[in-house]
Amino acid sequence: MSTTIDIRTQDGGKAGTVTLEESLFGIEPNTSVLHQVVNAQLAARRRGTHSTKTRAEVRGGGAKPWAQKGTGRARQGSIRSPQFTGGGIVHGPRPRSYRQKVNKKVGRLALVSALSDRARSGRVVVVDSWNFSEPRTRDAAAALDKLGLDGKVLLVIDREDMAGFSFRNLARVQLVEPAELNPYDILCNDWLVFTTATLPGGAR
Repeated sequence: MSTTIDIRTQDGGKAGTVTLEESLFGIEPNTSVLHQVVNAQLAARRRGTHSTKTRAEVRGGGAKPWAQKGTGRARQGSIRSPQFTGGGIVHGPRPRSYRQKVNKKVGRLALVSALSDRARSGRVVVVDSWNFSEPRTRDAAAALDKLGLDGKVLLVIDREDMAGFSFRNLARVQLVEPAELNPYDILCNDWLVFTTATLPGGAR
């Protein structure tokens, strides 16, 4: 079943209607795929630069600390062995990549599931265009208030759209280009705002 929503103006008025593409905004969200892809996104953000030194890498301990026999103590070859304070670490973390492979079809299903979830909740807004006379954060905040957008807002905007300069200093607004749209950012924000130019599937 297709969903029709109002196209809003920057001042909160109505500028027509638009039917959301059913294949993008009208499916049953797949929560397991969303969980998998969001975990993969978060894993890819990890730097993976953690590192510990083995007994071969720590400094010192070249000489045998005491004789092999005759002292009554256990035999030791180096004071940098793992059992000594300051010694090497056994099986400690090493630099690695945490990236997980996500198939293209799985990634697309997760994105469509996130879009459909927001559409089902009535959290998708389409604005005809942003028309600011000059870049001004105050005007951008006023526009969001007139549209009734409280909470965190994910604004999908073209790189060439100068309105980005008005919104970029608002802490509760996240700007992304259409090609950068992803499940994690959609789910982390309360509202998903498109213009007619950036709406997936196009305005019809």
